[in-house]
Amino acid sequence: MPRPLDGPRLKPASGQARALVVFMHGYGADGNDLIDLGRHWQELLPDAAFVSPHAPEPCGMSPMGRQWWELTFRDPGERWRGVNQVHADVDAFLDAELARHGLGADRLAMVGFSQGAMTALHVGLRRRVPPAAIIGYSGHLVGGEHLREQATGKPPILLVHGDQDNVIPVDALFDAMAGFGKADIPCQWHLSIGVGHGIDPDGLRHGGEFIAQNLPR
Repeated sequence: MPRPLDGPRLKPASGQARALVVFMHGYGADGNDLIDLGRHWQELLPDAAFVSPHAPEPCGMSPMGRQWWELTFRDPGERWRGVNQVHADVDAFLDAELARHGLGADRLAMVGFSQGAMTALHVGLRRRVPPAAIIGYSGHLVGGEHLREQATGKPPILLVHGDQDNVIPVDALFDAMAGFGKADIPCQWHLSIGVGHGIDPDGLRHGGEFIAQNLPR
């Protein structure tokens, strides 16, 4: 059984939801960490509802925060096991939130940061109906070697990474691009100059514009 997820929400500025944007936070944070991105995007996306679920587990290294799966940073296989472990939880949550707003699966955009980006890319690329857009901030592509046989579509993807990131080095961006290339999945990217493990105003703007361009009219 999928574990239930919940978190803060923002209603669409227009009052009527025609799209759903789901934020997936990083390791040791919770849904409150990213929901304010929705406030920045409400002018660009007035018809979007926003939700930022808390990950299902207490964080082993930050008990006040949450984790999508446990990280020991010692086991090279833990990311692949982790994204598969949490897949059903996230998929069920996405279906429930779309149903809450009476939206089709093609009206979904997924946005993840760090561990949340790994999760968003994994789940989004394997959804029965691909999302309208997936954005990964400061993350990894986990299990890129499995994409060719597992990806259910080629949704628009944007990767954003700071060139001074000392948590997930910028090489992860280029590794992800190579993984997408081997699977023939197009991907756009933006390098945030002088930025560490975070989202700067340019990266935020690019993300909002990317979603606005790719949501169905």
